[in-house]
Amino acid sequence: MNFFDKLLTSIEQKQSLLYLDLDPNAESLPKEAEAKNIPAKSLFLQPPEKDNQELIQDWWEWLHFLITQTEKYVCAYKLSFGHYQSFGIPGLQLLQQTLKTIPPEIPIILDAKHGDLNTSTVFAQSIFADLQVDACTILPYTGFDLVVPFLLYPGKAVFLLCATANASAKVLQGYPNQEQPLYLKLVAEAQRWATPEKLGLEVGIMPDILAKIRQAAPERLILIQRDMAEENDITNPEKLTQLLAAGLNINGEGLLLPIPPKLLGNAEPKSAIKSLRNTINEQRLQKVEGSPTCELWLPDICFLEDKPHQDLILQLYDIGCIIFGDHVQASGAIFPYYIDLRKIISIPQIFHKIVTAYAKIIQNLEFDRIAGIPYGSLPTATGLALHLECPMIFPRKEAKAYGTGRLIEGHFQPGEKIVVVDDIMITGNSVMEGAEKLKSLGLQVEDIVVFIDHERGVKDKLQNHGYLGHSVLSLTEIAQTLYDFNKISSEQFSILKNHH
Repeated sequence: MNFFDKLLTSIEQKQSLLYLDLDPNAESLPKEAEAKNIPAKSLFLQPPEKDNQELIQDWWEWLHFLITQTEKYVCAYKLSFGHYQSFGIPGLQLLQQTLKTIPPEIPIILDAKHGDLNTSTVFAQSIFADLQVDACTILPYTGFDLVVPFLLYPGKAVFLLCATANASAKVLQGYPNQEQPLYLKLVAEAQRWATPEKLGLEVGIMPDILAKIRQAAPERLILIQRDMAEENDITNPEKLTQLLAAGLNINGEGLLLPIPPKLLGNAEPKSAIKSLRNTINEQRLQKVEGSPTCELWLPDICFLEDKPHQDLILQLYDIGCIIFGDHVQASGAIFPYYIDLRKIISIPQIFHKIVTAYAKIIQNLEFDRIAGIPYGSLPTATGLALHLECPMIFPRKEAKAYGTGRLIEGHFQPGEKIVVVDDIMITGNSVMEGAEKLKSLGLQVEDIVVFIDHERGVKDKLQNHGYLGHSVLSLTEIAQTLYDFNKISSEQFSILKNHH
């Protein structure tokens, strides 16, 4: 999974835009921790004067404590390479130990601020191939040549340091004037360097500058730098409101916010972090409610037991994809309910989650190309092709009576293996018809993957015709989840459960 998808998944699972700096940095230790019962207390009572090994052990206790307290509430961790490097070899060993302790599903950003053109290739290899971090920060003022080596690693990403909040930086960052500052020139250039999935921006806590950068790069992910200055404390409601208003995109996303060190000063800092996360989410909702084009879904229930896809099912219900009442299906049959997935393409957060769920199945199959079945599954198939970086084709619903008269659109070679993607499987007739068109031109089709299986014995029907069916969700799973969380009545539960 690439950094961008890993991050979006983490944001969705944790419902958080917060990240935490994990650094052996004495200046960032919370003053509030001095009298509290926390690990490595000697770090807080007095400046440690120890040999490296003993000091490294104290730092390890503190960093491990932070991970255990925050892993449920952060979408990412950021580690400053320079702080670990300052301890020499023991510090680099501490870095590796810390990286191994971070849960694998949480993305890691190495704050390296790398800016040396001559060592960029070897440094990129060291952090991406050896340390296996997901992203890093770069000082981009030597130009695109510096950035290129970091872009060569599939699935990895970079953040370009764009503008910082320290007062003396304004002389350079704002040159030559406020209308055409250097930092906006950098943003404009970076737009041509890489896609938003590969390249983001790093910005200090400055709402006025952040708003200009967001306007210039509406699709870019922006990493907000931690700032220990009291006037830039994001626990201040006014400062937080200004920052979110300036930096969030129209989907209520696109921004990574640092956890202030002051919140880490208690024996149980997770409660304060959770409160900040919830405050941010409330303002995210307000931001999105003001947008006419997108929606943001946040859970209104507590998941006491984590089951695969339960939050996705609830999202689909909340946005109106599952409707009760008599409806005519594509097959002509009348069902007492209707599942309408056409809305998902207008809600990027949910569409991304659906594409990711398909990908978890498809990436374990053997295939050369993806084929979507017109028309419902074409957006999903396109999203999958981009997500998995593989080619796509599709059989036409009807043969063209003009032009080339092609039955299948896209480039392919006879003998290639195709995985077929569809949205909802009720009878299986339409997806098998599409598969037969593909086979008629010499392509091999073994696997058919759908989002929802109505469980009407269709997988057995597919197998009898030589296909293996896979599904993300079943109608039974949907019905049970909605009933368990009191989204549907017992009568509606019976309709869904017994009609398949």
